Amino acid sequence: MDHQVIVDGIRLRVTDRGQGAPALIFLHYWGGSSRTWEPVIAALPAGYRCIAPDLRGWGASGAPADDAYALADFADDIAALVVSFGLHDYVLVGHSMGGKIAQSLATRRPPGLIGLVLVAPAPPGPLTMLPEAMAAMRTAYTSPETVCTVLDHVLTAKPLPGRLREQVVVDSLRGAPAAKAAWPDSTSQEDIRTALSAINVPVLVIGGESDRVDAVTTLETELLPRLAHARLRVLARTGHLSPLEASVEVATCIADFVAELKALTAAPNI
Repeated sequence: MDHQVIVDGIRLRVTDRGQGAPALIFLHYWGGSSRTWEPVIAALPAGYRCIAPDLRGWGASGAPADDAYALADFADDIAALVVSFGLHDYVLVGHSMGGKIAQSLATRRPPGLIGLVLVAPAPPGPLTMLPEAMAAMRTAYTSPETVCTVLDHVLTAKPLPGRLREQVVVDSLRGAPAAKAAWPDSTSQEDIRTALSAINVPVLVIGGESDRVDAVTTLETELLPRLAHARLRVLARTGHLSPLEASVEVATCIADFVAELKALTAAPNI
């Protein structure tokens, strides 16, 4: 089922599939949409409620003013969705930009959050890139040709099927100009490293062995040491778009992690 939810005056499109607890809330990458998660959701076994919003400025969601794309703005949206859907137990699953948003929300220790899955997540510190690389990033989603160049040379380690390739192009071009500009210019530069010590739920970090955006070494040095309850899974021969490149493997990692969370919550206190 698809929903239109109004959050702080912004219309968000949200897909809601399946039944079961905890619910899984999927947050997509810069350039993606809720559709990015469809192969992963399809690969999950039955018994999961999967909620995937188009983040503000992306997909079919509304696009606010230029200065409304801070991590706190995205986190506020997701917190409001949790309340709107009446969720009492949920796991945040964030990819890349969505991973940094998930980190930001988790630092608030929101009621009902029982776990965190960070898939090729953007690290908590400011993004550091050479000036020419940053300039290329700002123009990455301006035409089908530029999207395909980034897709082939930066985002993936193996070719995507034609329909998924076309989906990436459409989603990347569809983003609002303000949303496209905000990530490289400001949101990715936010520093939440100190705040990460507040995260008190189990965390699974999933990295791609061949990720050229958020490399495994970056995750090992910049993210994992700041999380008290985290572990890392590395997907072989996988680039940055692991939800599309290795959807079955990502789904398996998520399912195993959620099974562990259920076991923990079901265990009697001694």
